[in-house]
Amino acid sequence: VQLQASGGGSVQAGGSLRLSCAASGSIFSIVAMGWYRQAPGKQRELVATITSGGTTNYADSMKARFTISRDNAKYTVALQMNSLGPEDTAVYYCNANVRNTGGTSAIYWGQGTLVTVSS
Repeated sequence: VQLQASGGGSVQAGGSLRLSCAASGSIFSIVAMGWYRQAPGKQRELVATITSGGTTNYADSMKARFTISRDNAKYTVALQMNSLGPEDTAVYYCNANVRNTGGTSAIYWGQGTLVTVSS
């Protein structure tokens, strides 16, 4: 299973970006998908997750500004980020809890996409 993230880039404070991530490979179903981020010198932290049923969970600091969504049929997850600030500068990683066609489950991570917000 591979996860391919896209949509990162540079934006000025107050701007918006939309990240996308597509999963491919031997997928039977995806239980949950999510976004995490890692800023320079900091640990990776939760941004948001979404289950196959649409239940979402956000980090408190991002709840009002970010929206996660997914397309179960296409195995994709997106993150709409609004009102970005310099504190949002980080590498953003998507992940997925996948049940594969062999009957096992595992967590997979994408390669990360860099978001840079300038003041």
